[in-house]
Amino acid sequence: MGTYSEVVGGVVLDSPSRESSDRLAVWMSRLMKIRIGVMPLPAFAIIACIVFGASLVEIKKGSNLVSALPADMLGGFAVIMVMGWLLAEIGNRIPVLKNIGGSAILSLFVPSAMLAYGAFNPAMNAATVAVMKTSNFLYFYISCLVCGSMLGMNRKVLVQGFLRMFVPLLVGTITATVVGIAVGLLFGYTPYRTFFFILIPIMGGGIGEGILPLSAGYAELGILGKSQGELIAMLIPSALIGNVVAIVLAGVLDRIGQKYEQYSGKGLLVRTGHDNELLKEMGEVKAIELPLMGCGMLMACAFWILGGLLAPYTGIPGPILMILGAALAKVSSLVPKRMELGAAQMYKFVASNLTYPLLVGLGVLYVPWKDLASAFTLGYFCICAASVTSLVASGWFVGRLLNMYPLESAAVTACHSGLGGTGDVAILSACNRMGLIPFAQISTRIGGAFMVVLGVFAIKFLG
Repeated sequence: MGTYSEVVGGVVLDSPSRESSDRLAVWMSRLMKIRIGVMPLPAFAIIACIVFGASLVEIKKGSNLVSALPADMLGGFAVIMVMGWLLAEIGNRIPVLKNIGGSAILSLFVPSAMLAYGAFNPAMNAATVAVMKTSNFLYFYISCLVCGSMLGMNRKVLVQGFLRMFVPLLVGTITATVVGIAVGLLFGYTPYRTFFFILIPIMGGGIGEGILPLSAGYAELGILGKSQGELIAMLIPSALIGNVVAIVLAGVLDRIGQKYEQYSGKGLLVRTGHDNELLKEMGEVKAIELPLMGCGMLMACAFWILGGLLAPYTGIPGPILMILGAALAKVSSLVPKRMELGAAQMYKFVASNLTYPLLVGLGVLYVPWKDLASAFTLGYFCICAASVTSLVASGWFVGRLLNMYPLESAAVTACHSGLGGTGDVAILSACNRMGLIPFAQISTRIGGAFMVVLGVFAIKFLG
């Protein structure tokens, strides 16, 4: 291959051939067009190498050796954002998987598998734990979404949605129970085992809000003569499998909505008679105002703190009070329009940038891969899949009868089988309906609390 010469400052320099130079430029141009999140691939690769490299290096700090990757918000956000954006991009490119919520599925379960098989090193794990647990990122995320979507929602949609969603939730719970027990009988499971150890955990509202109090109640009653730890191990697999099925179904719902637009409200839950105006309003792009976003973040924190403050005096969980407080503020017009806009813009920022990173953190902390893998027997899986599918299907048809959009109604009902806030985020992100998070939280928390109380009292009665 030849070379050409150019003169620089009177000195003749040999350079690569024009052909090689052009090929390199074309190659780099193509790489720059590949995006991971919003970043060009080369820039993303450099950042990923820095983060991963730091997790492998120890530096001297005083008399101790510590990881170069800080175990705090800085290191934690770096880890989960790099992994979240990468896994979301991969999930969005794999055929078939991309149509059933692949981005959410990979973001949630790949980190869990990596941790189980030692591919997620201790420094990365420590940084993730720091941002998720120590900094309580999950609740910050949920409060921003609840507050922003609630205050940014049309008042009529909000009121009618809350009033109507309880019917599909109740019908869905009954249907899932009947179908789950029937399928269990086909595989030799007794109704007792199916209901109390598979169906109740699936619809119990997650691990922290559902399985932990449920297992404590079972243990206190001396059920099966097992400790709470042993009972937790028995209850977790069905909740995890149910959540996976719900995520996949949410992805299918989104695909249906793209193909058959008459079933989709494009984020609206209730048909109001003014749907076109509302959709137009939702689609309006308003100029981002950074000070207003700060105001929105402060309001989200304040509503969360208010819920925790009132919880001991009301006996109602703090997250539910946060939702009710934001709803009342919206309905009574207590919040100025400009502040509502700030909350809505903060919600959009958090939802668009931090959803998949959050799922990575949740996969590391709350999705035990070995428990999930060990539960994959045909009969067990069929019970979980059939009950969640019937739950979602009933949400579709009952919502349609109640003048709700079938797709959105089914998505909210699906969250009854989710892992608390974790499940809600994964399910709604799989169907691109994060604006439904307030309804999903009611579905998960109120529906889950009802199932836990029902399970403990019923098992006590039956002995």
